[in-house]
Amino acid sequence: MIKVGEYNILKVIREVDFGLYLEDGAEGILLPKRFVPPSTKIDDEIKVFLYHDGEDRLIATTQEPKGILGDIVKLRTISVTEHGAFLDNGLMKDLFVPKSKQQQSMIPNGEYLVKIYLDEQTGRLAATEKIEPFLSNEELTVKELEIVDLIVYRRTDIGYVVIINNKHTGVLHHNEIYRNITSGDRFTGFIKKIYPEDKTGSDRYRLDVAAGKPGYTRVEDETGKILRLLKENNGFLPYHDKSEPEDIYSFFGMSKKTFKMTTGNLYKQRIISFEKEGIKLI
Repeated sequence: MIKVGEYNILKVIREVDFGLYLEDGAEGILLPKRFVPPSTKIDDEIKVFLYHDGEDRLIATTQEPKGILGDIVKLRTISVTEHGAFLDNGLMKDLFVPKSKQQQSMIPNGEYLVKIYLDEQTGRLAATEKIEPFLSNEELTVKELEIVDLIVYRRTDIGYVVIINNKHTGVLHHNEIYRNITSGDRFTGFIKKIYPEDKTGSDRYRLDVAAGKPGYTRVEDETGKILRLLKENNGFLPYHDKSEPEDIYSFFGMSKKTFKMTTGNLYKQRIISFEKEGIKLI
């Protein structure tokens, strides 16, 4: 069964002057000639993305969109009409955001975090800024210390609300942030803590997250980086436990906590020594 708004593996059933037709159980779906991979022939199976073109025909492409059905992505506005806005999704046809699905009126060249969905009435891909209804912290699909995908959603007084695996929301506290971040940024993190909601009888949960990987897994991942940087700098680096967190993150790409854990582990193994002005490779 073909899936609109997603990648499909389809067989080539016939060739025409303007492209190839791919098997869909009916008359076939056109893959325009400009997107046909070289040397493709009848009966070959190729990976394509399916969507509706400007004339509302289902069409295939080997272009890779910036987001597929169900994704939450940050996209730029191409144009605005009285009925909605069109966003650049990396395809020949732009992605439509109805006026009713916008938080505030979108403007040309603005960048917005949206979720891609399938319009039930038209069967076409569309996008919405109103992401909250698609997120829930009632039935969790994650556990503590699990590595997850994070998208920065919005800023609060205590940190940033982030979207977890496109399904849940969590909080990345200010003391867990070691670089400038903004809405739409994506990175790997982990579930630091799960709390039941305070409300009596509530099945909702609050999730705290952190960037990177948990515990000593982070230390093991960062050990090689510190040793490599030491070797590249004649066995000495001017960073220590009194260095500013921002300076450590800027040079090593890790938090001060992870830096201290990693260097402490290397010190215990007698691989490095702590000097007054930094760390030294033994």
